[in-house]
Amino acid sequence: MRARQRRASARARLAVAGSAIVLAVAVIVSALSSSGPPPLPLPGLGRPAPAGDPFGYRASRQSDFEQRASTGEENVLFLKSPGGVLATAARVAAYRPLVDAATTGTEIDPNVLEAIVFLESAGYPDALAGPDAADAAGLTQILAQTGQSLLGMHIDLARSRRLTKAIAAAYTLGETGEVARYQRERARIDDRFDPPKVLAATVRYLEIARRDVGREDLAVVSYHMGIGNLEDVLHDYDGGGSVPYAQLFFDTTPERHAAAYQLLQGFGDDSSLYYWRILAAAQIMALYRSNRPALVRLNALETAGDSDAEVLHPPSSTTVLTSPSALRAAYARREVLPLPTRPTTLGLDYSPAMGSLARRLGEPAALYRGLRPAALDLLIELAARVRALSGSKAPLLVAQTVTDSGYERLLWSAGGTRSPPPDTSSRSSAATRARRRPWRAKRCSTASRHST
Repeated sequence: MRARQRRASARARLAVAGSAIVLAVAVIVSALSSSGPPPLPLPGLGRPAPAGDPFGYRASRQSDFEQRASTGEENVLFLKSPGGVLATAARVAAYRPLVDAATTGTEIDPNVLEAIVFLESAGYPDALAGPDAADAAGLTQILAQTGQSLLGMHIDLARSRRLTKAIAAAYTLGETGEVARYQRERARIDDRFDPPKVLAATVRYLEIARRDVGREDLAVVSYHMGIGNLEDVLHDYDGGGSVPYAQLFFDTTPERHAAAYQLLQGFGDDSSLYYWRILAAAQIMALYRSNRPALVRLNALETAGDSDAEVLHPPSSTTVLTSPSALRAAYARREVLPLPTRPTTLGLDYSPAMGSLARRLGEPAALYRGLRPAALDLLIELAARVRALSGSKAPLLVAQTVTDSGYERLLWSAGGTRSPPPDTSSRSSAATRARRRPWRAKRCSTASRHST
């Protein structure tokens, strides 16, 4: 539960301003049986985006929004958990009896507390955010100031600092016995390093926050964002009422509740994403206990590349377009649609590099300028939204669309992809670049921002 430097936030929503945005899309489509190839290019649809906001929050689909947001954030946990997600889950699981004891008789969900341990310390009870013992420490990363002033923890900071330095020195010399002795001594004078006590203190924080902000999900958000910061966002959203975090997150845009959006977007420490990562950590721990083979498989997919594309399109259930003839058959069956022939009317532009390797396969570039219907609808909608939000007529540049296995191999050999194409599935990715407006965040509360 520590103060953090503001970093550039990578919010999982569209925020654009100004010039052209580069969009790269590689879409997975179904391989179909061969049929007569249609003439290329086929006439593009070119229909405008529908009215309204298809990305807007719907209260009736709150659970869907939460599930998809947590799935979108789980990749970072698989990639960055110390020793890997399975080793981290094993460390965290060892504290489950203490987690259950700390939450017994309270309204705090033990799965949430366990997820906080996963996200904050990866199950290391002596984790320390910096060289100073005043920094965030312990299983749930509590600041010394917060522990003393808000949570009533016993923290002899002067002695804790001395012991922390002694631990560092002994570790450097390889004196593991001395390290363990100093750590035990520090746990006696600093509750943050005593697992039962730090878990009980974390429960107290969540109870305090729940009383102040009115909901358990908001209390968890405040563990990283700070109660005061979250109250500011809620005030800007609807005057301070308590609403589900999914609503607060997805219903704030540059066009709706703009002040709340700018404040929430402005936190530079991933505060707005913290709750989704907590849900993702809880899902990982549930799999670890109930279906470890499934977690092993998920880990393999999540760590196969630099995104969660393999999770969204698992190789075992995704069919490849293996050849140009299979791709032509997909066009013939309208499983794949050509890009619109008048892109400028839709706010689009096409990279001349798209399909440029086709000649090596003896095929026209137009063959590799298509998308499946749902992806094409999304592209048209994105272009319209980008223009509406940015106030710019600069087009959305489409860099890559449908491919087959042979074209994927050419892209890889030319350095266009990060890894060789898999044998049993294609992969999809989307990348955008946008200039974002800087926004100075408001004050932090005493129980300030908390670590991930």
